[in-house]
Amino acid sequence: MSEKDPGTAPSLKTSHRTTRKAVTAAAIGNATEWYDFGVYSYLAVTIGLVFYPAQSGAVQLIATFTTFAAAFLVRPLGGMFFGPLGDRIGRKQVLALTMLLMAVSTFSIGLIPSAETLGIAAPVLLLFARMLQGFSTGGEYGGATTFIAEYAPDRRRGFLASWLEFGTVSGYVGGASVVTAMTLLVGSDAMLEWGWRIPFLLALPLGAIGLYLRLRLEDTPVFQENSEGFAKDTQGQRRKGQFRATIIDQWRPILLCIGLVLAFNVNNYMVTAYMPTYLDAELGYSETTGLVLTLGAMVLMLASVTFFGRLSDRVGRRPVLASGSLFAIVLALPAFWLLQQGNTAAVAFGVVLLAITLVHFSGTVPSTLPAFFPTAVRYGALAISFNVSVALFGGTTPLAAESLIQATQNLYAPALLVMLAGVVGLIVVWRMKESAGEPLPGAPSIPVPDRNEGRGLPYPRRTGESGDHVPPSNVRRLPSD
Repeated sequence: MSEKDPGTAPSLKTSHRTTRKAVTAAAIGNATEWYDFGVYSYLAVTIGLVFYPAQSGAVQLIATFTTFAAAFLVRPLGGMFFGPLGDRIGRKQVLALTMLLMAVSTFSIGLIPSAETLGIAAPVLLLFARMLQGFSTGGEYGGATTFIAEYAPDRRRGFLASWLEFGTVSGYVGGASVVTAMTLLVGSDAMLEWGWRIPFLLALPLGAIGLYLRLRLEDTPVFQENSEGFAKDTQGQRRKGQFRATIIDQWRPILLCIGLVLAFNVNNYMVTAYMPTYLDAELGYSETTGLVLTLGAMVLMLASVTFFGRLSDRVGRRPVLASGSLFAIVLALPAFWLLQQGNTAAVAFGVVLLAITLVHFSGTVPSTLPAFFPTAVRYGALAISFNVSVALFGGTTPLAAESLIQATQNLYAPALLVMLAGVVGLIVVWRMKESAGEPLPGAPSIPVPDRNEGRGLPYPRRTGESGDHVPPSNVRRLPSD
């Protein structure tokens, strides 16, 4: 790292190959998280029968989604623990730990005996496993978005960060596909007896792959270059005031982050977590029909999410997010009207409308959120605000939607939640600054790397230590372009 020339802004040069590996490692970790959500959502009816057999169908669903929501209620605790820790010891180490905890907790669900075998202890163990998942996930998404954003060139941050959601949708599609395939192959009776366990058990090898990839990477160049963070200095002393810097000093961007995550995740969980159950339990479609139609919408999102990320690099984050918010307000009622028309084509089109709304957020939010916060507190502030919002407004969406239907006997009630989320999204877009093409707050700019550049780039130490060189790294400081 050479001394900065007067009047010039510093920049970091990254390796294209290392950046690609960083995006892959973060996306696979997120895929593991969402593999679990896909499995749990698609097995909601079966899980209700296994762990709450004495209850009626409606009560079973409420109990199942209450257990689903409980994992989200502990996510803020995970964010408060893992987020500031990531700002102190580094993004890589914390993301490896969250990956391990998520894989083990998901795997453990597949080992829990049924309520007929174990009695009340069975749903209690399920709740404990879900809460461990929620705690580990509290450090996952905020860390993964930070990890990619701090590797990505400024002009390609939207596109590269959208691969995180590609991993999300891939994980969900993978989990849903496993459930759907097993249901078709072994039948509903076998799924209820033993087949539901297999998708959860498969999380362990998937998590092992993600853990291996994450451990092979260096930490982000932005974190390594940050001299204002909360890591210990050479004397082993740590800067004080991390809580104030993370929470109190960032209250405005935290509110914006909470609002944007609300808009994103109400749409997200309405489609990914609640839709199969809505089609099955409320509209009377066969279990397989609901699974396949929702899975088709997810495949459409998989094919388009990186397009919206690239679009946000070209036209800006705000226009894409505003469009998604307007779609939520305008298309929610027509989409739920189509779902109730009684023919497969109309239902499929209704699900697609909701998926199109969602993909505006999926492709843009991962690059938007890290730009709300400076480097020194980015992981912590993002993890805390993201998980507070998800706990209050995201993971509770299936429970709120089902409870509203049971209370009002109105099948359009979930559409009102989507419309309200769209209104909140518009307010956030109105108040936020455009971040496309700009360096992250508190970070040097990162130009687009040369694809043919080598893996290591030696650079001299700071002024006063001339003559020595550090080992090759994936980053060096350059004068501005």
